[in-house]
Amino acid sequence: MNYLRTAMLLAGLTALFMGVGYLIGGAAGAMIALVIAAATNLFTYWNSDRAVLSMYGAHQVDRQSAPELVGLVAELAGRAGLPMPRVFVMDEAQPNAFATGRNPENAAVAVTTGLMNQLSREELAGVIAHELAHIKNHDTLLMTVTATIAGAISMLAQFGMFFGGNRDNNGPGIVGSILMMILAPLGAMLVQMAISRTREYAADDLGARIAGQPMWLASALVKIEGAAHQVPNYDAERNPATAHMFIINPLSGHGVDNLFATHPSTQNRIAALQQLAAELGARATPSVGANENYPPQGPWGRSSSRGPLDGPSRGPWG
Repeated sequence: MNYLRTAMLLAGLTALFMGVGYLIGGAAGAMIALVIAAATNLFTYWNSDRAVLSMYGAHQVDRQSAPELVGLVAELAGRAGLPMPRVFVMDEAQPNAFATGRNPENAAVAVTTGLMNQLSREELAGVIAHELAHIKNHDTLLMTVTATIAGAISMLAQFGMFFGGNRDNNGPGIVGSILMMILAPLGAMLVQMAISRTREYAADDLGARIAGQPMWLASALVKIEGAAHQVPNYDAERNPATAHMFIINPLSGHGVDNLFATHPSTQNRIAALQQLAAELGARATPSVGANENYPPQGPWGRSSSRGPLDGPSRGPWG
């Protein structure tokens, strides 16, 4: 149902885009809009990962510079049956993460220093598994396409005021043009956000299965949601169109699902993860990197098996 809903929403977004083009320039306008969208998407397809990583000043790390982080990503990628993605770190106090790339073979996972500071190893594993689920589901490309089409709709709607009628249609008129400038971008934004919320639920479910413990992700979401209210992400504020890429909205925390939320309610996501945990018998599932001779440890040697849903916990650097 999630995939069907996503396909329907994407089809609706494309139809809206074509409709705006038709209102502006008739059949020819619709075709021009389609060509512009195709060209923009082609450019985005090849360059989206570099563009968004550059926006956030992310730097790539490897086993020499960040052995524990890269090792954790490698282990989870192996569990997910994915090629090893590139790993990036953003110098950002707000705990958050996103994945990008046109396909699993050209994917990247980016985490903030705040995420590594404030989360335990298990919670970090839950977050990374969620981002790997986006890669496995090809959501990184889907969300780039929806953002591009939504942006093109907004651009066309703004230009609509300057287009007159033609032999196919008499144009939207002054009142119609004003309404189009307001309603078309709004409609595109609503569809984009609906797609984002649908894909977040799917990534939570698959990511929890990859990590093996749904409550690790649930615990991480509690911490990240709390920090999103308190720690501003200035790069995200300058690039609000990328907010839907993060595991939690970096701009503001929405307490409930609503039309204008880029992400589902965290409370609803946790409830879904709790239900999944009950179905899987999550507490009996082996930990990521667990060794029968040692208790679960954080990536820097500290015990980190508990989170805000279980009681006090410490991040890897205390």
